[in-house]
Amino acid sequence: MSRRPDRQRAAWSLQKRLVLAFGVLLALFLGFAGLVLDQAYKESVAAAVEERLQLRIFALLSVAEPERGGFYLPELEDSRFSQIDSGLYGMILDADGNEVWRSPSALNLQMVDTPVLNAGLQIGETRYGSKRVQDLGDLVWASYGTYWENTDRAYSFVALESSAPSTAQIREFQSNLSLWFGGLAILLSVAQYLLLRWGMLPLGRLAREVAAIEGGESDSLSGHYPSELEAVTANLNILIRSERDRQGRYQSTLGDLAHSLKTPLAVMFSTLQESRHQKVVEPAHLQEMEDQLVRMDEIVSYQLRRAVRAKQGRVLGRTPVAFAPLIDKLLTVLGKVYHDKHVQFERDIPDDVVFHGEQSDLMEMMGNILDNAFKYGASRIRVKVRKDNGELMICVDDDGQGIAEKDRVHVLQRGARADTVTSGQGIGLAVVVDIVSAYGGALSVEHNAWGGARITLRFEQAV
Repeated sequence: MSRRPDRQRAAWSLQKRLVLAFGVLLALFLGFAGLVLDQAYKESVAAAVEERLQLRIFALLSVAEPERGGFYLPELEDSRFSQIDSGLYGMILDADGNEVWRSPSALNLQMVDTPVLNAGLQIGETRYGSKRVQDLGDLVWASYGTYWENTDRAYSFVALESSAPSTAQIREFQSNLSLWFGGLAILLSVAQYLLLRWGMLPLGRLAREVAAIEGGESDSLSGHYPSELEAVTANLNILIRSERDRQGRYQSTLGDLAHSLKTPLAVMFSTLQESRHQKVVEPAHLQEMEDQLVRMDEIVSYQLRRAVRAKQGRVLGRTPVAFAPLIDKLLTVLGKVYHDKHVQFERDIPDDVVFHGEQSDLMEMMGNILDNAFKYGASRIRVKVRKDNGELMICVDDDGQGIAEKDRVHVLQRGARADTVTSGQGIGLAVVVDIVSAYGGALSVEHNAWGGARITLRFEQAV
């Protein structure tokens, strides 16, 4: 039960959200536009009716002639004035609201409150209104006040028209407007759907590529994405490569650990077997087993460090680490460890040079390299650091016997050593290689002018 809300939220995809939002906005816009157009059309129809009624009044005024307290109007140009119940009616009222003339079309028109048509009407003023009449429905009317010189009296000329035609006209417009807006809504909805489908294609392709990577059908995401997704796909590719490297390192670590422990265990087993046959434990045998245990401890420590490097993967965010203080600290510590060799060391490190990465990584790399330099060097060590065009270069020289060219690749491999006399397991440079690789750098081994070894590290770093 508790997972249903999660599934419901998951069902609202980005496309559905956009469709819903666009649909609501479209409905509000078309509804508001429809109301505005409908009101504007009603006002235009009402204005047209009023203008038409005023023209009818002027037509009555143009032909009206006073006759025995009333008015005589010959046959009018608009024949509807002469047709009973035609929907167009004419009347003339005196100042008291009494009817003095009506058109033949208004013979059946029941007007019980005609004074309202001209009550308070001023000379030259036109008044408009509407009125419901029994059997005829709603009428719209216009009343115009005038003064007739021959009779010295004020009159009101009134024209009335059935509102049915204008009402039908408005309803037809509303019906057409609904059809137009309905068609427009459908057209815009289809266009919006197609545009969303087109706009969502990169996301769909991204989902398919991620599924292909998950299924083992692909190794990485392609780089052809819109600019808004480039950062996402680039970081995903980095994470994918980091995960793949980490898995490879785990597998390599387990394999190397098993392979590295096999030899010490075999030696210990052989020593125990020999002691069993001799029925006495020789000191040499105990020393041999102790040496093998120390070796296994170093191997396990090394593999654990490699596992940590594999877990970290390639570093994405890097902080600057001051180079000179760290090197000074290492040189001081190692000088005390190898104090009996009386090693003279020098450094050439600008104060403003920094390493962009973890301090522990820099300590691990330089600690192993300097330890080898103190161990295999005779009496001199030099550390030189330079940064040029975004490349950080670190050189460590010693005055030992150096490393033969044929052994230079070999010594960088895990467990390999060029010197089998000095104690150690040949894992120091291998750790350095792992860390340098994690930072996208390179390590090289050369001879120097002293005849000893030169270890050079290179990193591409921002200027």
